Amino acid sequence: MTRVVVGTGECKISVDPNAALVTYALGSCIALAVHDPATKASGLLHFMLPDSQSVKAKSEQWPYLCADTGIPLMLRKVAEKGGNLRRLLVWAVGGAQVMSAVDGFEIGKRNYVALRNVLRDAGITLNAEMVGGNLSRNVGLEIGPGRLWVRCAGEAEPRTLEPKGVVQACHFVS
Repeated sequence: MTRVVVGTGECKISVDPNAALVTYALGSCIALAVHDPATKASGLLHFMLPDSQSVKAKSEQWPYLCADTGIPLMLRKVAEKGGNLRRLLVWAVGGAQVMSAVDGFEIGKRNYVALRNVLRDAGITLNAEMVGGNLSRNVGLEIGPGRLWVRCAGEAEPRTLEPKGVVQACHFVS
């Protein structure tokens, strides 16, 4: 299987059933993975910030850096590759609180709220998510089988995140 690495503020789209889109060291960033089981049109986005208005010049140059610009662009690119937005399996991973909550930024939580708002506006529902907590994660989307795996920091083996619901244990703790 060919690994296609998605860096921070990047997105990769593929229909190659022999490829896996992977991203590493998700802290407060969020990886959004989408997969059309019929056409294999898939995408993996690793966004860093919730709102492009706070970094306007950077987000114009790197639109995948932010949720509000990166998610719509990824969805458009997946559709251009034959993906049907109503048929997509959609996963979200990341949004951890990797710095002290007293810093006031809560970027992970803000990224998650932005993600939910953008998806809601696009009429897209998450099938599964593993967000929050305080651990870094690596993520891979194997396009052929449409399998998403997640490896949390300290885990020896990745686990499959089934597109059937929320992983409650990894959500934000107040």
